[in-house]
Amino acid sequence: MKSNNIGIPEGFYKKLFKIAAPIAFQGVISSSLGLVDSIMVGSLGEGALASVGIAMQVFFVQYLFVFGFISGCGTFVAQFYGAGDRQGVHKTLGFAISVALGISLVFFVGALFFPEFIIGLYTDETSVVPLAKVYMQTGSWTLIFLGFSIPIEAALRGTQQTTLPLYVSAFVFSLNTFLNYVLIYGNFGMPMLGVKGAAIATVIARFLEMTIMLLIIRKGNYLSGRISEYFDWSKEFLLRVINNAKSTTANELLWSLGQTVFVAAYARLGVTAYAAFQAANNINGIFIFAGYSIGDAALILVGEYLGRRENAQAEVVARKMIQIGTLMGVVCGVALFFVGREMLSFFDLSEMGDMYSEKLLIVMGIIMVIKVYDTILVIGVLRAGGDTKFAMLAEVGAVWIVGVPLAFIGALWIGLPIHLVYALLGSYNLVEALILTLRLRSQKWNKTMITGLES
Repeated sequence: MKSNNIGIPEGFYKKLFKIAAPIAFQGVISSSLGLVDSIMVGSLGEGALASVGIAMQVFFVQYLFVFGFISGCGTFVAQFYGAGDRQGVHKTLGFAISVALGISLVFFVGALFFPEFIIGLYTDETSVVPLAKVYMQTGSWTLIFLGFSIPIEAALRGTQQTTLPLYVSAFVFSLNTFLNYVLIYGNFGMPMLGVKGAAIATVIARFLEMTIMLLIIRKGNYLSGRISEYFDWSKEFLLRVINNAKSTTANELLWSLGQTVFVAAYARLGVTAYAAFQAANNINGIFIFAGYSIGDAALILVGEYLGRRENAQAEVVARKMIQIGTLMGVVCGVALFFVGREMLSFFDLSEMGDMYSEKLLIVMGIIMVIKVYDTILVIGVLRAGGDTKFAMLAEVGAVWIVGVPLAFIGALWIGLPIHLVYALLGSYNLVEALILTLRLRSQKWNKTMITGLES
């Protein structure tokens, strides 16, 4: 497919800013929520910080499991929206919520009834397990609430309503921070609940987030419709969405499991090393999610052009998004290095933990540009065109064939300090980047997925 004579569409940069800026701000707000949680819990000691970090793994895997399926549905939301098919968007949203709730229920049961088994997969530190159990069981209800919120948020983004999720996230962040202050430390006459208070605060905030999301789509929004429209699934529709989403679901599930294996390796380096990683990773999240916003915007914009059958234009837009995103990764990596070091003062780490965290931030800043590049291609470009199976094989293959063995070689066999183990793992991102670049050049990702499914 030749696209050399096709330029960037008129108004592209304005539209990109309108879509990507709210997503970037929302990502910063969401990751700030985790940072504030960690800072407040971290004031209780390195053991408490490590405990919450371990407990959060079940929420991390559930989120990415659901996100994986929703991302596969996002291909259809973006293309239906580009084709002007509102009912197609509605039935995709209804199916996404139904599956997301099913997945979330399984994780809810595990977190509520089998927390010690899950925690035991990561650590057997006696100072960590009891507090991690309290956080996991108390916070388990958020898993159900996210089964509603994640699909609705994704559908709002896919229909280019990116400011609404931003406003909701700002409210949730503010509320969660206030409730943390009240419940962790026992302010305003409330009991001092520590780690349990942090979990309760998150449950309340996520419940209200879900409620607001449901109210948004109830009436007067592009996503609003009759109940029957959300369940108007033909056999062909289900098969095509499932076929696309099964790869994204496997991708995110296996990728997230790979990340938790990394966490298990980090945790075996000791409480101080893992607490340092938890602190640095929370700071890193603020900056890297700003870069990831270009990937979300790429899925929306490239998918829109593919829905219109403007495949050559979609390719031009995809390449421009990659250029912008890569530059964004460089800027965010530099910012992490200079700003992140100052943010470490918020954490009550030991001298050794502080040293580890500072070195981790340097490594994270260097690797960030590669991570952002990979994310734009996987979540944005390839998924927009329905090339989900290849994206899954590239990303999961790099994690499990390259990353996982290196994690345990570095942490358990050689016994490297945690910042060098993290640096060693950067190898899998380089391998993934090479594979994805070759796929981009082949143009095999450039497909319209909704042909024959229009309402």
